[in-house]
Amino acid sequence: MQAITCTISPRPSLWHRSTSMLAATLAVLALLLGLAHPAGAVRIKDIATFGGVRDNQLVGYGLVVGLGGTGDGKSSTFTVSSMANMLDKLGVSVDRTALKPKNVAAVMVTAKMPVSSQPGSRLDATVSSIGDASSLLGGVLLLTPLKGIDGKVYGLAQGPLALGGFSVQGAAASAQKNITTVGRIPNGVSVERGVPFQFNNQDTLTLHMNTPDFSTTQQVVERLNNSIGGDFAQASDISTIRLRIPPEYQSNLVPLMASIENLQVTPDSKAKVVVDEKTGTVVVGQDVRISRVAIAHGALQIVVQENPQVSQPGAFSPGQTVVTPQTDVAAKEENRRLVLMEGATLQELTDGLNAIGATPRDLISILRALKAAGALHAELEVI
Repeated sequence: MQAITCTISPRPSLWHRSTSMLAATLAVLALLLGLAHPAGAVRIKDIATFGGVRDNQLVGYGLVVGLGGTGDGKSSTFTVSSMANMLDKLGVSVDRTALKPKNVAAVMVTAKMPVSSQPGSRLDATVSSIGDASSLLGGVLLLTPLKGIDGKVYGLAQGPLALGGFSVQGAAASAQKNITTVGRIPNGVSVERGVPFQFNNQDTLTLHMNTPDFSTTQQVVERLNNSIGGDFAQASDISTIRLRIPPEYQSNLVPLMASIENLQVTPDSKAKVVVDEKTGTVVVGQDVRISRVAIAHGALQIVVQENPQVSQPGAFSPGQTVVTPQTDVAAKEENRRLVLMEGATLQELTDGLNAIGATPRDLISILRALKAAGALHAELEVI
């Protein structure tokens, strides 16, 4: 007979029961809050940007050395001049005509410096060849000053390049993967000067909406005022919102920004159809509507084929060999029925176009015809 073991646990204390009840209550509350978010809601941080919180573009001109014969040729005279000037500053006198830049490449160095960067912080650098170098593989960027739009030096870049590809070439064949004339230097930029911007000293905040829309902007204003508990936010135009800093957040904007950017709203936008004729891609928004309309679409295919014939004269005759042109023309037109379509919704529009067998290329023509007929109630944008 199998023995049955019974373990009697001690009775939980009042503190343990209270903790369990509190945890369960918090879990239910979190679930209810999660369900309270409307469908399609997104965070404010995903549809808007804060004024003053942006990246600053830096650019500089430098030289990449150590290339295995894949650098610039002598036709890149600016590379030779740069090498001579650099060596002259280092106290080395050289004859410019004797310089061979096959192991050196002239490059442009770019970097993005956030507004919060301070002297001593590190940034990534992107190095791009501007000469006729075939590859920057194995190269090292020499010390390059990076300037801002005001002409001041904000960073210094230097270090070995990391490329995402390779290139090899022989006498009769070559192989290449990805681009070998652009590389990156992780943490290759040392910030030497910060942007003079005091973030916490602001009295107002500015939000810039990524997509201008009155409905979405007003919705964000109402969401901000309800969350903060006062009439602090106001829209100045279709895509700009001014927010007065509440007294409790003066000189301490980080908690306010953290709470604002995680507020959720449901963006609204006007109906739009985007067409990319290069690839045949068509994107139809969910609010696109069409009026009651009848559509018939048939493809016309015309084939012109040339079959030249050679006319050969008889043996020992005075005639000459000539080419006689022969052209075959064939036309084929599809016979498709007239389809009555009333697309009140995106699903009905899709079903109706699929019913007549419309391909992406056909769909582009149909959408243009619908727009010209006034039956497509949406903005048609061709990119």
